[in-house]
Amino acid sequence: MDKDSILILSGGLDSTTLLHYMKDRIACALSFDYGSNHNSREIECASWHCKELGIQHIVIPLGFMKDYFKSSLLEGAGNIPKDEYDMENMKSTVVPFRNGIMLSVACGLAESRGLSHVMMANHGGDHSIYPDCRPEFTKAMSEAMKAGTYNGVTLIDPFTHKSKGDIAAIGAKLGVDYSHTYSCYCGGEKHCGTCATCRERKEAFRVAGLEDPTDYEE
Repeated sequence: MDKDSILILSGGLDSTTLLHYMKDRIACALSFDYGSNHNSREIECASWHCKELGIQHIVIPLGFMKDYFKSSLLEGAGNIPKDEYDMENMKSTVVPFRNGIMLSVACGLAESRGLSHVMMANHGGDHSIYPDCRPEFTKAMSEAMKAGTYNGVTLIDPFTHKSKGDIAAIGAKLGVDYSHTYSCYCGGEKHCGTCATCRERKEAFRVAGLEDPTDYEE
């Protein structure tokens, strides 16, 4: 199969699974350094997996987002919610229209390289929290990308209706090394183990019936 796609790769569990799941179609993976607490740790993991698979990895700086956008994800570990992964608790971590911005850049790069698709690993657990992960957003964004490019670039989002546990199970079958992924919004050397995203990660491995390889502080 032709390599016809760009993948937005954070270095977390979901996008890393998609990297392995669609590796035969991915011409390059694209990470964004937008100043979040955990960017550097995620990008380090993203680079590791791309090197393992022989896929080009590009990192694009989006520093203006930290300078101008409001989100606890951009304001230091002390502002990250420590309770359950749900709408009220996690709303402060929304980076306004983050995926829209990233998809726009990826779309432009795809057209520049003559590629047909951009891939994103949004999933069902994100729908209630992040507006730019919802199916209605990805469908509309794909239509906008197609209409705004000569070669009709479209968005592929195969995990939209899957849970994080489903994704972990898929990755396990593919042999994904999840010890080289990063999910903690606090951004420490180790996963904190107590923030909402760490809780979600632990639950995903539990639901999938997998041993959690993550090194947590607690």
